[in-house]
Amino acid sequence: MASMQYQNVCLEALAYSLPDEIVHSSEIEAWLEPLYSRLRLPEGRLELMSGIAQRRFWPAGTPPSRISVETAQEALRAARLDKRHVGALVHGSVSRDYLEPATACGVHRRLALPDECLVYDVSNACLGLLNGMVQVANMIELGQVRAGVVVGTESSRGLVENTVRRLNQDTRLSRRDIKTAMASLTIGSGSAAMVLCDRELSRTGNRLLGGVFRAHTEGCELCQSEGHEEMMNTDAETLLKEGVAAARAAFGEFLDVLDWQGEDINKTFCHQVGRAHRKALFEALELDPAIDFTTLERLGNTGAVALPITAAIGIEQGHVRRGDHVALLGIGSGINVVMLGVEWQRSPVSRSHRSLDQLAVEVVD
Repeated sequence: MASMQYQNVCLEALAYSLPDEIVHSSEIEAWLEPLYSRLRLPEGRLELMSGIAQRRFWPAGTPPSRISVETAQEALRAARLDKRHVGALVHGSVSRDYLEPATACGVHRRLALPDECLVYDVSNACLGLLNGMVQVANMIELGQVRAGVVVGTESSRGLVENTVRRLNQDTRLSRRDIKTAMASLTIGSGSAAMVLCDRELSRTGNRLLGGVFRAHTEGCELCQSEGHEEMMNTDAETLLKEGVAAARAAFGEFLDVLDWQGEDINKTFCHQVGRAHRKALFEALELDPAIDFTTLERLGNTGAVALPITAAIGIEQGHVRRGDHVALLGIGSGINVVMLGVEWQRSPVSRSHRSLDQLAVEVVD
């Protein structure tokens, strides 16, 4: 187990962007009519199993960097931070423009951030943005940079459409065979950004206290994508079981590092997978689900941006109050766990820009 403790890092601002196109689980089942008819599958199965009623798609061909620029701009505007203080930009989503160069390079250029800026991508399934938070926080704590931006944009259209095509075309598939593809149909699109800075620059005082990370790579084959074909095979039942076990193993150390008891956690934001995963996680950690905020019902599993999007929306809707201890509980395929604790001080309010689907979290006096 490895741990972090910070004295000088603040989570200054969050922002998120969502696509306009909403795709209901019932629509996906309609696309799968050939498969459903052949295997005599009941309608409503997808939402019943996952708890996910809808997810969103960006327009076909939308490069992730274009949306990441917009979301990062909103986060910087919300932070009211001079760009000259930004010493690191991390792009952490699974989706990216190219294999090379780093998607972060195009984002950095269009944001007109300083040349004296560390710029790179992080790829770690659904934990990319949380890993980026840890890396930027470490740099701030060490005095290497004064502020950093972590951003990412996930695009699910290709994965969902390719999965539907494969399931309809391969008539050899049985009910058992399709189980590993069903998780792909829960994936949604979205974008999130976070600004971290040192305490001297902060207007919020929302301190990132620290946390832990843990690897359980015996489960590295439980969820795998098939390269550029945008296909994914997931043993969802085993991944749920092993992911929750890894989280339970990390949670005690997380509480010790922050000198918290379970009852000291006032609010939580978690990676958004599905209804069954959430239930199993809160039972394993002995936490009250009432302290949690979810978006999976409306957004599905938005990959590496799921937790920060959920945090931004929850904060916007008043889920977090002054003085709350907030736990960010991330679990990603691989299996990896990152848990971070924030001490909230300033209550934010959201302001919309251009449309109701592009909102930023801002701090007000």
